[in-house]
Amino acid sequence: MKILACNSNRPLAEAVASYLNLELTNASVKRFSDMEVWVEILENVRGEDVFVVQSTSYPANDNLMELLVALDALKRGSARRVTAVIPYFGYARQDRKTGPRTPITAKLLANLITSAGANRVVTLDLHSGQIQGFFDIPLDNLYAAPVFSKHIMENFRGERPMIISPDVGGVVRARDLARRIEADLAIIDKRRERAGVSEVMNIIGDVKGRDCILVDDIVDSAGTLCNAATALKNAGANSVAAYVTHGVLSGGAVARVTSSPLDSLCITDSIQATEAMRLARNVHQISIAPLVAEAMRRISQEASVSSLFN
Repeated sequence: MKILACNSNRPLAEAVASYLNLELTNASVKRFSDMEVWVEILENVRGEDVFVVQSTSYPANDNLMELLVALDALKRGSARRVTAVIPYFGYARQDRKTGPRTPITAKLLANLITSAGANRVVTLDLHSGQIQGFFDIPLDNLYAAPVFSKHIMENFRGERPMIISPDVGGVVRARDLARRIEADLAIIDKRRERAGVSEVMNIIGDVKGRDCILVDDIVDSAGTLCNAATALKNAGANSVAAYVTHGVLSGGAVARVTSSPLDSLCITDSIQATEAMRLARNVHQISIAPLVAEAMRRISQEASVSSLFN
């Protein structure tokens, strides 16, 4: 078993390797002067079970190209099996036609990753489950819920937190977390007037005097979360925290979160934190390295991965 790290999230790859008591595979991932991606594997991988760790986060196109070139290099190096470990699967929000003459880019990525040489894919909290069907190779979609539930029970001990879904589409995810910690569930009904702008319309459930925990898979502009936190506080919530798997936090999102009523925003390290995230008073990262590492170990040993989430 070997682990190859590209450049998008090397700290996570190092943490995964440390958990498994392995050294990262010696490789060179660099750019030519015209910014072409060049990958060279500097040790023998013939007949090996190789895992490539690379999130396709910002800059998404550069990181995606690194992944594809690394997969091709391993395939041509005669690796026995190559698994693409993509903690954050970029372009996942483009999973269907939203209008005439629009692409389904998530399906395009599935084709590219497969053609580049991946035999298997491991990812975390896909934006929509149907993306699993875009691949003609096995895909393991891991869930951050066990990590979040453990953190919530440690930090809300003795309290009665209430899980909140920030929109109707996230109810299944929120319900699963509420079941794990035996908490009540509420839903925020929102209407999105245009892309990137959301307006909170109604709260389904009584949140007065409760410690509310918003749960979502991606926080990008943070408009939805901040509007939801404001609405919950206005409805009498005692405190508002958020647990989100992928902290994209583009543009002025970090500043928006810092100035919002959110007491804390907990994100995983599926995307490497920026300096602004590290300095923000109410943004905290939870490591998914043990979860990803254990899934990789079980895949390599041909053991059950689904039992991780029972």
